[in-house]
Amino acid sequence: MPAVSHRGRGRRTINEINMVPFIDVMLVLLIIFMVTAPLITPSMIDLPSVGKASRQPDQIIQIVLGKNDSLEMKVKDKTTALSLKELAGAVKVAQGPRDAASAANSAVVISADKNVKYESVVKVMDTLQRAGIQRVGLSVQLAN
Repeated sequence: MPAVSHRGRGRRTINEINMVPFIDVMLVLLIIFMVTAPLITPSMIDLPSVGKASRQPDQIIQIVLGKNDSLEMKVKDKTTALSLKELAGAVKVAQGPRDAASAANSAVVISADKNVKYESVVKVMDTLQRAGIQRVGLSVQLAN
């Protein structure tokens, strides 16, 4: 109900907002935050960093995904054009004999053009992982 003023000849209503309850609520909230802020301890988040592998890979097989979804496999200085169906077999051959030590210490890195759809990169990763290739990563170029 609006307040009524008794000045003058008649009764007039005052069309102002009463700020006192608002200020009371804000002061209570301020006190609550001031009391609880020192009690909250900042938590530490342990983020992974690059290069924490126990051993560097003996061999790096690079899969290059071109603008028109063309695939190339680079092993050392040799480049081979492939299709998605041939990819897993060619990578397994490039890894060498199928003993656990050599295959586990061989890394496959996927490099894609910036105009390639993300879906194409995921298809390549999925194909490699379904074939049982353990170490699959993405190549990242940092902006200068």
